[in-house]
This record gives sequence, C-alpha cells and structure tokens, in this order.
Amino acid sequence: MWSRRQGRLSTLACGVEELRCRRREREAALRKARREQQLVSKRLLREDAPEEAGGQSAAVLLGEAEVQQFLRLAQRGTDEKEREKALVSLRRGLQHPETQQTFIRLEGSMRTLVGLLTSNRALLQLEAARCLHELSHSEQSAVAEACLPATSYLLTYLSGHSSEFIELCLYTLGNLIVGESEAVRKQLLPQGIVPALVACIQSPHVAVLEALGYALSQLLQSKEAPEKIIPSLLDSSLLQHMLRLMQPGPKLNLGVAVEFAWCLHYIICSQVNNAMLLSHGALPTLAMLLLDMAGAAQRMDDAGLELQLACPVFRCLSNLLTEVPVEAMGEQMELRDERIVAALFILLQFFLQKQPTLLSEGLWLLNNLTANSPTLCTSLLSLDLIEPLLQLLPLSNVISVLVLTVLCNIVEKGPAYCQRLWPGTLLSCLLNTLVLSDIEVVGQSLELLQLLFLYQPEAAQAFLQQSGLQALERHQEETQLRDRILALQQTAIHG
Repeated sequence: MWSRRQGRLSTLACGVEELRCRRREREAALRKARREQQLVSKRLLREDAPEEAGGQSAAVLLGEAEVQQFLRLAQRGTDEKEREKALVSLRRGLQHPETQQTFIRLEGSMRTLVGLLTSNRALLQLEAARCLHELSHSEQSAVAEACLPATSYLLTYLSGHSSEFIELCLYTLGNLIVGESEAVRKQLLPQGIVPALVACIQSPHVAVLEALGYALSQLLQSKEAPEKIIPSLLDSSLLQHMLRLMQPGPKLNLGVAVEFAWCLHYIICSQVNNAMLLSHGALPTLAMLLLDMAGAAQRMDDAGLELQLACPVFRCLSNLLTEVPVEAMGEQMELRDERIVAALFILLQFFLQKQPTLLSEGLWLLNNLTANSPTLCTSLLSLDLIEPLLQLLPLSNVISVLVLTVLCNIVEKGPAYCQRLWPGTLLSCLLNTLVLSDIEVVGQSLELLQLLFLYQPEAAQAFLQQSGLQALERHQEETQLRDRILALQQTAIHG
C-alpha cells in the first residue's frame, strides 16, 4: 500500500517538475522570438504636406542636373517663394530611390540642405527637414549615413517651439536609427539623443508624444540598447512618464499608449532592470489597461487601435510575470483579481472574430497568469471558462499547445482542481488531440492526461473504455513520445 502510493507521488512529482522545466524553456524561447520580432518599419509623414492633398504626390525621377538646379534655386532663388517651390520639387524627387542615390553622390548637396535646415526662414527650414525625412525613409544604409551631418541639428530642434517641426524631426531620427544603421547611432549617442528624447516626453502635444514613442521604440531595438541606452533611460524620469501616459482614463490617447507599450516591451525584453519596472507599478498599469481594452471590445470602440494595443500589452504582462517570484505572486493584488481572467476571455472571443492571430498572445498571457496562481486557476473554474477554452483547441497546433498548457497549469494544482474538470468534455477533447500528427500537441496532451489520471483515477478508466490506448498506437514509433506514452499506459492500466 505504502510503496504503491509512494510510486504514484514520485511519478507525479516528476511530471510536474518536467512540466515546469518545459514551461521555463518555452518562455525563454518565446521571449527570444518576440525580441527578434521587431517593428523596424520606417514611417512617412507625406500626408501632412498640404500640396500633396491634390493627388500630386507621385515620386518623380530627377537627374543630376535637375537636382543641382533645385538646390541652386533653393539656396539663391530670387525670393522665398521660389526657394520654397524648389525645395518642394526636390522633396518630391527624393521620394524616388534613384534620385536619392543621385543626391548623395553630388558633392556639397547635403551641406546645402543642412544650410537650408539651419536658416532663419521657417518655411525653408520645414521643407529642408521634409527633404531629410524623405532621405531617412530609404532602405539603403548609405543614404542614412549621408544624413549624418544633419543629425545634431535635428536633435537641437527637438527643444524648439513648433510641434509640427518637432514631430517631423522625431520621425526622421526614428527612421535613421533603425536596424543596421549602426554608424548613425554611434554618432547620435554621444550627441545626446537619449536626454533629448527624454526631454520630449513632457510635451503637451499628442502628435509629438506619438512620434517620440516611435523614435524611442526604434532606438530600444538596437543591439546597443541593453548596455548603452536602457540604463540611462531607467535612470531618468522616462519610465514614470511612460507609465503615466499608459494609465487608462479619459486622458488616455490610444496612439500614444500603443507606442509606449512597445517601448516598455523592448525594455522588459532587455532584462536590464525589470525589478525597477515592478517597483514603479508596471504590473497594475498593464492590468488596468487589459481591463480597459476588454471594456472597449465589448462596446466595439476603436477596434483597430484596441487590436494594436493588445499585442504589446499582452507581451509586457507575459514577460513581466516571469520576473515575479513565485512566493510573491500572492502579494500582487492585480494578479489575484478574477476580473483579469474574465477580461482576457472577453478579448479572446473578440480576437476570435476580428484578429485570430492575436489569440496565441492572449493564451500565452493566460498560461503565465495561471502557472503559479491557484487563485486564477480557481477563477477559470468558477467562471465556467473551461468550455470556451476547450473550444479553441481545433483552431491550430500552436493554439492547441497553449490551451493544453493552461489546462496542465490547472490540473497540476491538485485533486480538488481535477474534480472540477471531471466529469466533462475534457477527456473527449483530449482523445481528439491524440489523433493529430503534431508531436508537440500530442506530447502536451499526454502530459495533461497523466496528471489527470494520477489525481483522478476514474478518468483513466473512462480513457480505457473509450479506446484511448488504441489512439496512442499511431504514435508508438515517435521517439520523442515513446517514454511518455509508456508512462501514460502504465498510469492508466495500473493506477
């Protein structure tokens, strides 16, 4: 009697520990994957130029002589109107990649453009900045590097008075520092781009804040960020302002919140000092945003932006949860509120209809929420959310694995939790997953079944009666599954 009980407990301990190890490995892999899944696409503000409203915004290929002529007219035209018109024509030409190459090959072209950027004529300054903005959008690193002489002036103008000009400078800088533009970042960092960007966060202008969030998110994705950028950002007041701008309420601007949520995501992924994020209240801010998004989803308000905000908020919460020590989970009030689980399921149902690709993000968050929280596992049961969860199983292999992992989180909490799952439709759903060909799905199903049988022997009997062992036969030759199939067979037959 004792030896059999001890054997069952030993098997259970191994199963639970293996589950936890696999979860830790999966979290690490997912964090790395999401770190690499960056948003380095560049942005253009062409729609802000009034003369494009008439539909004359098509890129024009300019030859060397035409570029020289427009630069000469912009510099020495008879009046300001003629000079401005020349810059407008040059800007339209710079929308064409070949014109950009022609421009940077011409000796003195950038020097002339920088001279116009630093002139005392506001309209000429603005058009020169728009020309630089077109150049910054180039995918060619040589074009970005050609803009280096202008970067110190762009930084200086961030402290100016024109919100339109500041916004343009921010998007231009954001375009210049992305991806492989290491030479540009190497020059901008000593010039003080970090304090210049931090100073912008107190701007009262929404457009400036949104542009700032974009520029910051581009900078935070650079390979130098963990060592050279994020520590100084965390030493500044930036974090407090970011979290303030992400607070739900009547003053929340979703566009700004989206940009800063991505910034927060990249800071969390760097793992430079996530304890500081926790101490400054990042978790409650994100949790309240989650509740706010669920409310908007129910009202169908701003659906497009809600979808944009959901992804970075889910990722931030998912990755921050891995930083909370297990023993401290109970102290985090926002992690014990069943409204979090209810809100997450509202969003999952919303995504199912509107954006199925976001389902995996929500389920990964649900996995991290339930991994070490018996309270939230209880919430799933008491709110009758197991059936909606099981309905997601057939959607895809990725979704199946995440759903099964969440169910494992519940079952591993002990017999009382298994009793809430059994009897029900769980077993028939698992039998359906066993006929799939995806090894990861089948493996996770086996893990869940073994935990369920150990805690709920009646489930094992029903499994045998429903020809469960026959369902396993098709996977007997799979090396990765063989040991788990053998353990499940022994558990089902011998208890």
